[in-house]
Formats: sequence, structure tokens, C-alpha cells
Amino acid sequence: MATTKSPGLIIKTRREARLDPLIAALLIALGLLIVIIGVQKPTVFFLPVNLLNIGQSITMLGLVALAQTVVIIMGGLDIYLGSIVGLVSILIALAMRDNNNIFIGIAAGLTAGALVGFFNGVLITKGKIEPIIATLGTMAVFRGAAFTITNGAPIGIMDKAFNRIGSGNFLGIPNPVIILIVVALLFYILLNYTYVGRHLYAIGGNAVAAGLTGINIQRYKLGIYVLSGTVAGIASIILTARSNAGQPNSGVNLELDSITAAALGVTLLSGGKGSVLGTILGVLILGVLNNGMILLGVSQFYQFIARGALLIIAVLIQRWFTRN
Repeated sequence: MATTKSPGLIIKTRREARLDPLIAALLIALGLLIVIIGVQKPTVFFLPVNLLNIGQSITMLGLVALAQTVVIIMGGLDIYLGSIVGLVSILIALAMRDNNNIFIGIAAGLTAGALVGFFNGVLITKGKIEPIIATLGTMAVFRGAAFTITNGAPIGIMDKAFNRIGSGNFLGIPNPVIILIVVALLFYILLNYTYVGRHLYAIGGNAVAAGLTGINIQRYKLGIYVLSGTVAGIASIILTARSNAGQPNSGVNLELDSITAAALGVTLLSGGKGSVLGTILGVLILGVLNNGMILLGVSQFYQFIARGALLIIAVLIQRWFTRN
């Protein structure tokens, strides 16, 4: 299928269309998981309050997984996203403590996330450091900075308007879920209906060939890391608003969970393939699984094992499909 061009618009390529069977498989897997858990705990699992809890619980992971997805599609990897959430949460709390203004808190979260992403992008594009090494190093640096700034203690926030970002709702739908839906739609448009998305797939598929066509690869890499940091900043705003505090240990394990969700959502870890819908389905599978294990009284230690096993299984399935 040829790609049809028009100003600022592209139509899906056959490469993206090939993901459809796997998306269908994800939908079936999610449905089976819901049925299995629902049969075990029918009086609890299907309660509206529990379903809303699942929606609330996946918001942060959903945002970070979307950021992870665009980075992986481009051929990179973000090991430090969870640490960004922790550090930015502290910076938001400090800004709110000194000003007690919702707009300053939001601006602090978005700006700090973008700057942290920019810093990491510079390390990768100008410093020529491999993404996994750069993000692994900054993961430790940012987490350590968050604990150093606060001496390991949380920073409280007393602002009801700011708290409503994470705890309020609109027409019965939690605000964090609405924010996740809006961001997912924007990412969907970016990847599927703009030349930016087309170029990201091209860079991830074959960076050398993409460079020969005139695509400025370094600029795209820098921009995507800024974007991923900004989205992590949005997740930090929601978390800080919901807990009424900046927590230096916020976002722990989000790195693994976001990669797992992206891999489950058929985002090829070597780059060049992936979709927003797949990632959201991967996030939903993780959210329903975690909720089900809690309802069934499964030990938290086994929950860690299950998430790690899911990542391994997802990668093995990817390898099988790419070979066939």
C-alpha cells in the first residue's frame, strides 16, 4: 500500500496495518483475563468503584508507557522515566509550597519534565552515548537528586484546586483518566497522521536510510526525548496532586512496567514498529492483572515475578512474529 501525501497528513502504511492481527490477539487476551478474574471475584471485580480504581491506577503507567512507545519506535529506550516522575514530583511540591498556585505547579511539572528530557536528549545526540547507557546513568542521578533535595522525606502540599487534578472527576470520569485519553489521542494523531510520525517509524526502521532521505535524525531524537520528559512531567503532576505531596520514591518500577506495556502492545523493542492502541491495551492488561492479583490475595513478590515474566513472554512473541 503506497503512502498518500497531503500537506501535514499521511495515511497508514502497510507496516502499521500488519499490527492489526496482534491487536486483535491483545483484545482477546484482555477479554479472557477479565473473564477469569471476574469468575473468581464476581461480586468485587465488576463493581463500578473497582473499575474506576483500575482506571485510576493505570493512568501514570499509561502516560509513561506512551512516552516509552514513541522513544522505542524511534529506536531508543527510556530507562529513567520513573526517576523523572520522582524528581519532578519533588520540584512541583517545592514550587507549590513557595507559591501555592495551581498554575505554577502545573508549569513547574511541565517545564522540569521537558528540561530533564532535553538534558538526556543532549547526552544521546551530542554526547553520542547509547540511549540505554545514558538513561541508565541519569536514572540513578535523578533518583539520587530527588532523595538529596528532600533528605528522603516527602514535601506536603495544601492546595485543594491542585489536588482536584489527581482526585477530582468530570461527569463521573476521574480527571487522570481524561488526561490519559487526551494524551493518547494526541499521540495517535502524531504517529498516524503527521509527517513527524512517519519519520519516527523510518528512523526506527533504518536510521541510515532515513538520514539519506534528508531526515534530521539528531533533531528528532532530541525532540522525542523532550516530549517523553514532558509526558513524564504530566504523570508527576497527577501523582503529586493525588497524594498532596512530592515523594522522592515516586515512579519506582515504572521503567520496567512501561517497557512491558509497550512490548505487550506489540511495540518492537528494536524500533520501527508500534502503536498507541497496542500500548494502551498492554497497559490495560497490566492494570487488570495487578488488580486481579490484589483481589485474589496474591503476594506482592509474585506480582513482581508476573510482570517480569510478561516482559519476557512479550519479547519472545515479538521474535516469533518477526521471524514469520
